[in-house]
Amino acid sequence: MADDETRKAGPRFHGRVETGRACDESGCDAPGEFRAPADRDGAARRDEPGGWRWLCLDHVRAFNARYNFFSGMDADEIAAAQRPYAGWERETRAFASGGADRPPRWADFTDPLDAIGARFRERRAAEQPRADGRPLSGEERRALATLGLPPDADRRALRQRYAELVRRYHPDRNGGDRSHERALAETIAAYICLKSARAFA
Repeated sequence: MADDETRKAGPRFHGRVETGRACDESGCDAPGEFRAPADRDGAARRDEPGGWRWLCLDHVRAFNARYNFFSGMDADEIAAAQRPYAGWERETRAFASGGADRPPRWADFTDPLDAIGARFRERRAAEQPRADGRPLSGEERRALATLGLPPDADRRALRQRYAELVRRYHPDRNGGDRSHERALAETIAAYICLKSARAFA
């Protein structure tokens, strides 16, 4: 009966492999279709290849219920195995640089909507230094972007752009339309930030 239930179990049990061999538990004739590590005093340790036993469904369930990874370890071995970085000290194999599965080059990508390229160009333009060598902080660069000014803008360009945007967004110039209040507030905040910046002194 147990044999029939195991056969009916089908692939729904994770790890089930049709090996064609009997269960390694003594006295059991059911198919050994589930792999379990050998006992610590068996042929191999957990961290070495081999040392597996093949058990039927009932016996692998019993094995899992009583399995204890730390059995046979002393206190120092248990502490070493429980460290957060346990196992990371081992050297890992380097990735091949001349292999056939190299990642694609940027030139291999198509970007018909310029979604990727435009973003990188904007970032590169925003990070370029000023011709006069005066430094710009991240906040000042964001303020320049809000006003739509390049990093090399001078104080006169700053005032002209500020006046243009205030006229565009102010409700008094738009028949009382207050839908641009947020843009107006951002424009004013950006101008206040930049007018006292060293780059515009």
